[in-house]
Amino acid sequence: MRIISGKYKGHPVKFPNSKLVRPTTDRNRETIFNFLNNIFEFEGAIVCELFAGSGALGLEALSRGAMHIDFVEKNYKVSRVLLENIEKLKAAEYCNVIVGDAVKFSKNEDHSSYDLILADPPYFDYNIYEIVERIKLNKFLTPVGMMIIERSIQTVDKDTEKFGVKPVKNLSDSVIYLIE
Repeated sequence: MRIISGKYKGHPVKFPNSKLVRPTTDRNRETIFNFLNNIFEFEGAIVCELFAGSGALGLEALSRGAMHIDFVEKNYKVSRVLLENIEKLKAAEYCNVIVGDAVKFSKNEDHSSYDLILADPPYFDYNIYEIVERIKLNKFLTPVGMMIIERSIQTVDKDTEKFGVKPVKNLSDSVIYLIE
């Protein structure tokens, strides 16, 4: 897998050898970022990637002009691969890796405000509902901020009910939600 566009275009992204990580495919990342290009200004943005894994989503945002990325990844071994990816791009000064649980992170009342939050949680992990509520409650998003969540097509009915919005994109076996 590679970064699709921007200053790091073509650079490979290493993925952890772990059953805990389900990487967003290049095709899905391209669809997500093509959608975002029409509604979001990456230049100078402050971004957070929850359930970061390899960091592919956040690194794509950085490549397209984001100013800073906070990555949240709870698995220490997986976070080491993320740090390797950041180091290979020589992008450490723009990135912060938080080794911790996304639910706990979302409960933090002393946090940055983000222009964009990207989340690709495990498909059948329903903690994402609490995380979205906490992000809203604790005002993690700037006034023009948004959150993009990739979920399984199999959870659409429950997700739509809990998020209060319908998916904005269908990606064959997954869907994308936009939370503003």
